[in-house]
Formats: sequence, C-alpha cells, structure tokens
Amino acid sequence: MEAGKRSINDIFNGNKILEIPFFQRAYIWNESQWERFLTDMEYVSINNKPYFLGSIILKQQLTNSQQSVGDKRTLIDGQQRLTTLNIFFKVLSLKTNNQYFSNIFRLPMKENEIALLHNRNDINAFNSVLNLTEEKKLTDDDNVTKAYNYFSEKIDISKLNFQNILTNIMFVGIDLGFDDDEQQIFDTTNSLGVDLTTADLLKNYLFGRNEIQLYIDHWQNVFEIDKETKDYWDTEITAGRLRRDFIDLFFYSFLQIKIQDSKLNVKAEDKDEFTKMVGLFNSYKIFIKNYNIDKFKLIAEIKEYAKVFQEYFDNEIIDSELTANSGIERINAIIWGLENTTLIPYVLFVLKNVVNTQEQNKIFEYLETYIMRRMVCHENTKNYNQLFSERLISNNILSKHELKLYIDSKSDKVNHMPSDSELKEGFNNSKLVNNQSVGILYFIETKIRDKQKHSTSLLGLDRYSLEHIMPKKWENNWGKLSNEQDKINRNRKLLTLGNLTIITASLNSSIKNGNWDTKRNGKGTKKGLNQYATGLDTFSQYLTLPDWNEQTITNRADFLYNEAVKIWKD
Repeated sequence: MEAGKRSINDIFNGNKILEIPFFQRAYIWNESQWERFLTDMEYVSINNKPYFLGSIILKQQLTNSQQSVGDKRTLIDGQQRLTTLNIFFKVLSLKTNNQYFSNIFRLPMKENEIALLHNRNDINAFNSVLNLTEEKKLTDDDNVTKAYNYFSEKIDISKLNFQNILTNIMFVGIDLGFDDDEQQIFDTTNSLGVDLTTADLLKNYLFGRNEIQLYIDHWQNVFEIDKETKDYWDTEITAGRLRRDFIDLFFYSFLQIKIQDSKLNVKAEDKDEFTKMVGLFNSYKIFIKNYNIDKFKLIAEIKEYAKVFQEYFDNEIIDSELTANSGIERINAIIWGLENTTLIPYVLFVLKNVVNTQEQNKIFEYLETYIMRRMVCHENTKNYNQLFSERLISNNILSKHELKLYIDSKSDKVNHMPSDSELKEGFNNSKLVNNQSVGILYFIETKIRDKQKHSTSLLGLDRYSLEHIMPKKWENNWGKLSNEQDKINRNRKLLTLGNLTIITASLNSSIKNGNWDTKRNGKGTKKGLNQYATGLDTFSQYLTLPDWNEQTITNRADFLYNEAVKIWKD
C-alpha cells in the first residue's frame, strides 16, 4: 500500500484504466455538490494554489501481457469525485474547443477509449456525455446527464483556467496492491462517513461484467428489486459496539453457517478469523479461494438464505404488542429489543433447515427460556458467539430435544441453563441494566396479561420506560433508617427486579423521588404510577398497597419468579 498526494495527471496518465466496480451504486451527486465543485474550480483558477479535493483509493488489478494497457486499477473510493471531474472537464473542453480532455482522460494506446470505466447503472450515460463532439442540451433523467446539463449551463469560461486547475487540484491517494485488503481501508472510510458496505464489495467480487443476468436473478431481485427491499437491507442496527446494516448481518450469519459444513473441513484457525465482523469481505475471499467454493452454488445458496432472512427477521417487532405465542416473533424481540444479535446465525440456520413450524416454535421457546433465565441470573454472555455461530450449527442441532440435550450436557457456568433456585435468586438479587430489566418484565407481562380484563392493547417493547418504585434517592421522602447496614441493604434491594416496573411514560423528577403516595397518585398536574402502570399485570395489583418497603420488594420478586418459572420451564 502506498499513500500520498496525487495530481490529476498522477491518476489519469494515458496508460491507466480506472474501473468503477460494475455493480457499484449509481452516481448520486446533485446540484448542491455540483455548485460547490464549480465554485472550487473557480477558486483554484483565480488563486493558482494547491487545492485538495478529497480522497481516492485505487486497487491494482492483475493484467496479462496481451493487454495494450498495462495498468488497471479498481476505484474503491472516489467514484463521485472522479465522475464529476470527467464531466466538468468534458464540458469545459467543448466550450473552449481544445483537446485537453482527450489528452488526459482518454487512452491513446486503446484507440482513445475513455480511461474511467463506469458502473452498470451509469456507463451508457457517462459514455454518451464523454463522447459528445459538440455542446448540446441532453434530455435523459439520470444524474450523470443532469451533471452535464448543469455544467453546460453554469460554466463561465472567463472564470476558469484549465492549466491552473490541472496543476493545482490534488487528492489524498491510497494505492493498494493486488493482495492488499481493501476491507480494512473500506471500514476506515466507512467510519469517516463514506456510504460503503461489505455487500458492495462482495457483489462486485461475485459477479463479472458479463454476468448481468446472473446478477439480476440472484442479487438484484433479492436485495435491490424495489425501494422497500433496499430499505430493509439498509436498516441499520447496533451489533455489539458497532452499527451494522441488515445486509452485513446477513452475510456475516450466512458465512458462519457455511464454515460449519463438515464436508469443507474449515481449519479451526480460519473459523476463528471468519467469526470477526471486521474484515468480513476479506473472510469471504479467503473462504472461497482456500476451500475451492463453487461460486455459482454459493450464489444460489445466498439467494435462498437471504429470502428466509428477509421473511422472518424484523426489528420493527419492538414497536407493537408482542404475541404471547412462542416463536420467531418473540425471538425477534430478544434479538433486536434486547440486543442479542449473536443469536442470528443459529436462528437463521433453524429457519432454513427446519420445515416443520411446530418444531421451529419448540426450538424458539427453549431458546427464549435459555436466554431469559440467564439474563435474570445475570450470567455472562461472552460465549454466546461461539455457541450460536459454531457449536449448535456444527452439531446440526435442529430439534428442541437435541437442543435441550446439548444445553443439559453443559454443566459448566459458561453455558449452563440456570436452575429454578438460581432463577429465584436472580429475581431477588440480580442488578441488571435497564434494557434487560425492561425486557424481562415485558416478556412476563405478555404471557400473564389477561386481555379480557383490559380495554387497551399492550404497547411494543420499545415504548416502555423503567421505573424504580422505591427511588434511588429515597433519603428525603422514604423515612430514616437506624443504622448503616440497613441503608446498605435498602440500596442493594431497590436495584433488583422486585422494585422495578415498566411504565408507559417517564415520571417527572418530583414524582419519581416522592414518597409512596406521591409516586402512586402524582401531584397537581404531574401524574404518577396510577396513570402510567395501571393495566400492567406485573405491577398494577400493588398500587392499592398502603406501603412499599423491603418486604414488599421481596414479595413482588417472588411473584415475578413464580410467573417466570411457569413461562420459562427448564
């Protein structure tokens, strides 16, 4: 890899083809960017000083001795800038009747062909513009044509100096060798706001310029067929400490399933490397190359798994009432609402390979039990990635019976299913983060809620806030305690599930820290728990109690435990 400043002549040198990946997204710059670009060109023309126009990342391609052009590069980053630069200089050349454009942006060794080989979406419009022999108004509606018409109308040649622009426009250039990992550079540019995804790199790796129908059938019709579909795959969520699109999560999960195929004998050290989300595109390249993967079979499999993913994985489930029936909807709420994306590979594996819906639901019921029991008991989740991306898939666990046998065999603390006694201890003593506490209380609520008793529906998981019934700041309004140990016990107790409830809106701070009567009834125009917790069967029965104290907290923890142990049977 080489990095440094690059001039226009460094990038376009008469013997270099720059290839935008054929299936790259279309040129998207519009009038605001064109206006800024033209202003920059006028500034450079007047001041005749170096001006940096952004970054350009190129990756070396292999060429053979029969090719007339010996240097071919893939344009990883800079499509928008270089496309605009070509259109701008073409218009300027037409207006001034000079050969500057042909001398720089064409290839004399290849019969004066255009040096920038464009993507599928824009190649016809781009070539039409760059092959014009006279300036004229064009009527097509694509952005390339609009950019040409804009510059044709707005360029004032008296404000522009071709030679000053050519000499002073600079880029921050990164040149990658054939074996360099563009994924690493890709992730860095992504963090700087460049709209790139692993999928963009992968589709151009899987499909050649002569495989358009294959691309249409197995990629476009799956990931890009309409706006609704594209919006789905572009959905951005939190996965661990990173923000990821659905399409990246899908390709990560699919790879985890593939590398567990016993017929491929993927090495343990490769599996470890392939489980990293960062460098996902490079993992695919190594996997395909080192394990002799049939590209066409892989593409067909991607299509089948992607259809399953899109049909069943829905992060919007947390915005509406959750069903009490065990199945994929409740698993979706665990994945997206409680941030358990490590479940996705195994859940996708089950959805694709278990055709019996009843058996699927039994598996998902047991998965919910496993996750929620461990959550209540505040068990460590660090081994979930290995469990749900490797062990269950490699052992071909595709029934509830097999899943239970496997989990029961894990008596170690890392993977074990908490017992009833551990579950009770969890309800009485675990101190959980707010999101987990909301999830546990909400999941119990969906199972025990008597719908005939309530006139309104339960809201979605994401619509509830968490409230400490006895507040953390209790000293002023909840009575004095005689000794320090009692204070320690109270402070510990009020953080546990027995003292927590979900409510439909956050309480005002004066109500939040008020005494029991104030918290229940509110004060003045500020409403309390009677307004925001009524109708919740996990708490509303406690609103009539004359007092709330440590014993009440224990009693409610026992109530929650008794309901949970019936819901999540080990």
